[in-house]
This record gives sequence, structure tokens and C-alpha cells, in this order.
Amino acid sequence: METKRPGAIRHLADTDASALLRAMYEFQHLKTLYRQGWLRAGIPRDQCESVAEHSMGVAMLSLFLADAHFPRLDRTKILLLALLHDFGEIHAGDIVPGKMSLEEKHELEKAAVERVLAKLPNGKEYLAVWEEYEACETPEARLVKQVDRLEMGIQASVYEHEGLAELGDFFESTDKALSAPELRAVYDELVRLRKG
Repeated sequence: METKRPGAIRHLADTDASALLRAMYEFQHLKTLYRQGWLRAGIPRDQCESVAEHSMGVAMLSLFLADAHFPRLDRTKILLLALLHDFGEIHAGDIVPGKMSLEEKHELEKAAVERVLAKLPNGKEYLAVWEEYEACETPEARLVKQVDRLEMGIQASVYEHEGLAELGDFFESTDKALSAPELRAVYDELVRLRKG
């Protein structure tokens, strides 16, 4: 996996740092971990978003969409799902589709989430939120799963407008992932911007 720099957790080796500090040092890895799909599509490293930037985008987009269109859903749960959904990538990396089976990816990411969060006071609760996202069985998880892809489509649109690459595959992937009419409307707007 390509990163901006080595993981910050190395600085805490052989220390008695608290579980909170260790979790935050491990989280730092998401700030340095490039979204590998963008690199493969030719986005230059100095322009490539990190996993943490993507997660923040998912959280903001989830908040805005929940407030505007899904007031009956649990807003706090939506934000927790959005903030934690990529935590498995801290140690597993940003695994692009086709590199391994979904089951293998899930197991690697679950082990990473457990490793990072297990020692925190609410670690089991956070792990349950991450597992809820992965299972995609609640309305909140289904929404955030779709928003994850929609945020990717928005980022593809930004990259295309900046002339960095032609990203039709990312638009197709976004299109296939969306079923909620409210999210499809945002996607349709992106497509109109792309053609305009």
C-alpha cells in the first residue's frame, strides 16, 4: 500500500502509551494512506486523497443527506458508521476490488478494527458499529454504504473537473451502488455536470 510516510504508531513502540493515544496514533495511518484506486487511475500523489479525507467526506455527506432526506433514521448512528467504516484499513490497507475475495478482505479488516479498538473503553461498541456497516442490514448502514460510493463519485467529479484523469469507471461503480432516490438525484446531478 502506498502511503505518504510510515505509520506513526512506530513512535510508540516500547512505550506505555495509553489505549486512547495508541488508537489515535494508529488512526494517523488513515491520514497518510492514499486511496489506492485513485493512484491506479493516474491521480498524482500530491493530489490524491487519503482514506481519512474520504472518511470525513462520507461523514459530512451522510450528515447532510440524513438531515435533508432521512430524518427518521438515527443520525448519531449514521455518523458513527461513517466515521468508523474505513477503520479496518488502518492495518489491512485500502484494498481495491479484485485483489482478494470479499470474505478475505472482511477478515483482514475485522482483525485490524479489533486490534485498534479492543483496548478502548467502548471498543466493543465501536466494533459492533463497524460490523453493522459491514453487514449492511440496518437502514442506517445501507444509507452509509451508498453514501460511501456517492462520495467517491463526487471525488471523481472533482478530479475530472481539475483535468487529472478520465474516471468513467468510478462513475459506473457509483451508479451501480445507488438505490435510494435521494442519492440517485445527487448522482444524476454529477452526471449532468460531467456532460456540461
